Amino acid sequence: MASRKTAQKFGSVLKLFTPYLMIIKDFLKLKDFQKIIIENGKIELDSSLLARVQESFNFLKEFSENKVIYGVNTGFGPMAQFKISDDRKNQLQYNLIRSHSSGFGNPLPEDEVRASMLARLNVLSLGFSGVHDSVIYLLKELINRNITPLIFEHGGVGASGDLVQLAHLALVLIGEGEVFVNGERRLTKDVFAETNLKPINVEIREGLALMNGTSVMSGIGAVNSFKTNQLTEISIKLSCAINEIVQAYDDHLSESLNGTKLHHGQQKVAERMRSYLSDSKLIRKRADHLYTHFEDQETVFKDKVQEYYSLRCVPQILGPVLDTLEYTEKVLENEINSANDNPIINVKDQHVYHGGNFHGDYVALEMDKLKIAVTKLTMLAERQLNYLVNSKINEILPPFVNLGKLGFNFGIQGVQFTATSTTAESQMLSNPMYIHSIPNNNDNQDIVSMGTNAAVICRKVIENAFEVLSIEAITIVQAIEYLGFQDRISSKTKELYEDIREIVPAFAEDMVMYPYLESVKQYFKKTQI
Repeated sequence: MASRKTAQKFGSVLKLFTPYLMIIKDFLKLKDFQKIIIENGKIELDSSLLARVQESFNFLKEFSENKVIYGVNTGFGPMAQFKISDDRKNQLQYNLIRSHSSGFGNPLPEDEVRASMLARLNVLSLGFSGVHDSVIYLLKELINRNITPLIFEHGGVGASGDLVQLAHLALVLIGEGEVFVNGERRLTKDVFAETNLKPINVEIREGLALMNGTSVMSGIGAVNSFKTNQLTEISIKLSCAINEIVQAYDDHLSESLNGTKLHHGQQKVAERMRSYLSDSKLIRKRADHLYTHFEDQETVFKDKVQEYYSLRCVPQILGPVLDTLEYTEKVLENEINSANDNPIINVKDQHVYHGGNFHGDYVALEMDKLKIAVTKLTMLAERQLNYLVNSKINEILPPFVNLGKLGFNFGIQGVQFTATSTTAESQMLSNPMYIHSIPNNNDNQDIVSMGTNAAVICRKVIENAFEVLSIEAITIVQAIEYLGFQDRISSKTKELYEDIREIVPAFAEDMVMYPYLESVKQYFKKTQI
């Protein structure tokens, strides 16, 4: 649906996502993590990383002799009281992987699976897991070659980590299961044969080490945080544009006003809005209109003294969204750089510690908080949309920003229903998963995080937000068209206007909207941050 010019613009954006090589060594920053996943970067393994993996493996192999260590020579979960003989220890790991490859529902998107793989590689590379370095090598090759394991949405409760989802990852590493290559779902064994990849041979605890952990919820979370950054940027730009449309006063964006409230997010949103609107010819100074010549003013003011909250309170509404996002990113960054399996192999202490680092509460809570924040962002967009389409409250635009004949044409009327419906779904989905623990595993897992469910639902809320913002953007552009403000809007809004117009032409006659909605959504999902 997009024109050739828009396609070229998309192409130029994609060219900026130049693949690069990153050497993984120690702390993996979330922005680097996202560049590997979103921008398809390649990875290499530092020699010091490989050395500590090998040291951890050698230590566990020696230390585990004549000792009872969970998951090495015992059963799993409530069956940990059963000792496993030496000749069956390796088969135990295969049994664990195969039995827990029991996911259901839709496959996870490939970017989320790649993110999960990278998170697992990074965790196992810390040297606290006792895995053979063949695991690290194969994960690296799969990431670099864009061979993506089939992992399902449903299965994990987030207590011993993402057991079921990570089992599907482990299944591929032993040469079984299925993968996606170039969007095609295929048998792992066939793809490995074609690419000369060799499955790992389970050594001591590769099955448990691969499956115990929070890497899937963290991987999905990393993608969610990237997309939420995009949404926040889009929402700020659209909020700027609607303030221009109504020729709002600038004091609610001012540094002086926002500086009196000591929240970083609010101040940052206001600062970005001032920057984006700096060259606008439509934003007004209150002193030029309402603070001078008061004696000449009429009894009932024609100009609004203050705008509606959805226009005036943008820094106060999007500020908490930004603050929530920044804290979520901090938690995710900590999680993907943490040892989150069990037991923990500590070479420095010459000890193996049993505990619960695989529990996903940190990520679960952040995914719930993030989806609530994104839903509020969506609600802001829906209210701004409603302001534009309701001529009785904006008093400057025709009903539904209808550029055609009133009564005969419908303007934005149809797509508003979609925005309202989608926003309502996000409001319902924003109920927390974090508090919905259900004991399972013979009550061994008697309190769980539901972190992966929380991350998946957060992703759905994010997708909904892209849809509502796309509808709002089309409406804003129609409003600019009607008012003839193309040469008075800020350069940032002009850029948005021109980009959307390349996708959606100005329309007075009614037309089928859904292809345009999808094209605008895809344009927004390419937004750089």
